[in-house]
Amino acid sequence: MNQRLKQIKTASTIGILGNAALALVKGIFGYIAGSLAVVGDGVDSATDVLSFIIIFFALKIMAQGPDEKHSYGHYRAEALATLFIAFMILFAGVQLLILALVRIITATEPTLPSFLAVTVSFVSIVGKLLLALYQFKTGQKTESAMLIANGRNMLADLYVSLGVLLGTFATITLRIPLIDHLVAMLIAAWIIWTAVRIFLDANTELMDGVKDTSIYQAVFDAVDQVENVTNPHRTRIRKLSNLYLIDLHIEVDGSL
Repeated sequence: MNQRLKQIKTASTIGILGNAALALVKGIFGYIAGSLAVVGDGVDSATDVLSFIIIFFALKIMAQGPDEKHSYGHYRAEALATLFIAFMILFAGVQLLILALVRIITATEPTLPSFLAVTVSFVSIVGKLLLALYQFKTGQKTESAMLIANGRNMLADLYVSLGVLLGTFATITLRIPLIDHLVAMLIAAWIIWTAVRIFLDANTELMDGVKDTSIYQAVFDAVDQVENVTNPHRTRIRKLSNLYLIDLHIEVDGSL
């Protein structure tokens, strides 16, 4: 396995362990504290764990070299894994939204969460910040769409945890249980939006597109630096994991 895949695997291992710990802490103590918002935050962290597990399977496929059926290699597995992560995050967000709505509609004697929910949310913010920064740094270094997607998701989690912290504090202070449920609904909406953004990015690569079209000008500038080569045209560029596949036509002096 090359150095890039090793770095992605290490980052994924740290992501699994860190998010699993956060998911357990928020899920268990959120339930004990009686806060649906904190439990929902734990569900979001659990989706991160599943995301990293998916990355491990994708890495195993990507490590395979080109063959007769896959002349470009198996790098497209990264975009497919990213797409699957998006659908999984979307499912978790929709389920949390439904749960919050049901809790609001069916609640007869709403209870206030305990101050433990505030403490758990604060711990979650610190943990998520460290994990997100590490994932983004490694994702940018390795040009891994999967790690960047997970880093983006964890940054979203950071804002979610901050919202949970403020929401549970307001719920306890103002003694209005409905606030906790509304915060849970906002968390669900944020999770769904994160899934949509990750889906759109992965879809661009799968549709043989590029998100940053400035790469075309970079190719033209590179051609201009080659002696006796002119008029780059019919240029087509597509993304393949951390690589670009470039097809173009050029003109040269016929007497060469």
